[in-house]
Amino acid sequence: MAEQEAILESLRGVVDPGLERNIVSTALVHDLAVSDGKVSFKLQSVRASGPEADALLEKAKQAAGSVAGVSGVEASLTSAARLSPAGEKGGIPGVANIIPVASGKGGVGKSTVSTNLAVALRETGARVGILDADVYGPSIPTILGATQSPQQGGKGIIPVVQHGVRMISTGFFVRPDQAVVWRGPMLAKMVDQLINQVEWGELDYLLIDLPPGTGDVQLTLCQRVALTGAVIVTTPQPVAVQVAEKAIIMFNQLKTPLLGVVENMSYYESRTTGEREFIFGSGGAEHVAEHWKIPLLGKIPLATTVREHSDSGHPILLADPEAPASKAFRHVAMELIAETSIRNQKAAAEGLVEINF
Repeated sequence: MAEQEAILESLRGVVDPGLERNIVSTALVHDLAVSDGKVSFKLQSVRASGPEADALLEKAKQAAGSVAGVSGVEASLTSAARLSPAGEKGGIPGVANIIPVASGKGGVGKSTVSTNLAVALRETGARVGILDADVYGPSIPTILGATQSPQQGGKGIIPVVQHGVRMISTGFFVRPDQAVVWRGPMLAKMVDQLINQVEWGELDYLLIDLPPGTGDVQLTLCQRVALTGAVIVTTPQPVAVQVAEKAIIMFNQLKTPLLGVVENMSYYESRTTGEREFIFGSGGAEHVAEHWKIPLLGKIPLATTVREHSDSGHPILLADPEAPASKAFRHVAMELIAETSIRNQKAAAEGLVEINF
């Protein structure tokens, strides 16, 4: 008789080419069952469908079928995103994973990272939305090149769809010549409306671009919504790292999991010589990852083209798909998919912890 552990060991030899990690360590194998030599399981693919997903499924079936005692294998592909167990309690209907992106400090390119990460996730076939909750400096509409406004639907606001990403921003509701000078209750009400009065539909990932700091918007979000986990953005610069760590402390205090850290503006690479210059220093994200025991999702180079394409409303992933920064953003997206899957699998196994504020 085939043993489940032997099958898992064989499946560990199957590597998802997008993640460059095996399908067991990244928790992509679900509902594995063995009965009278018959094996069945579901495989979560980074890509929702297509030749790459089909090829990965076939490799997994072959690996399981090669184990002694296995007489048959039934396997199928699941959605690109596994539902967060947290989302079943206090989430947004239809949204599988809610992931805030925070920095603590302004000026580190958090919104640029959020936007390009959303586009990279969309490229995998996932259904993606982005909520621009940076009330003091909403920039997501500019980076995505959105010129239309959201419309009122039957049950709420209908998001703008740009480059395949569903988007809502506080910038749609505040005049360009108007400064946001709001107290805590007004900010809390705004967050509640953007989350609960928007017709997001079915989403695999909803990224929330947070304002700098650790204030009312962050507190309201963590208290009122079941979050899959947060992503921290920093530059290598020590002062940015120190402030990013304050955001980590905040999420820890609010019992919000951390999916990883992204180092933006990591280095500048000469177009002519290929030589790298570490303008803002080096090792910042490694320090954060090691000290707080969270994954390093990746490093994004400092490039003029990233800024140019963001200002023109065409994220670099779409404007220049083969640029080093584009490849770096895709790497971060793949790592985020993996860490989200691992987090959800672990949460499902351990059970949810009720948090009272």
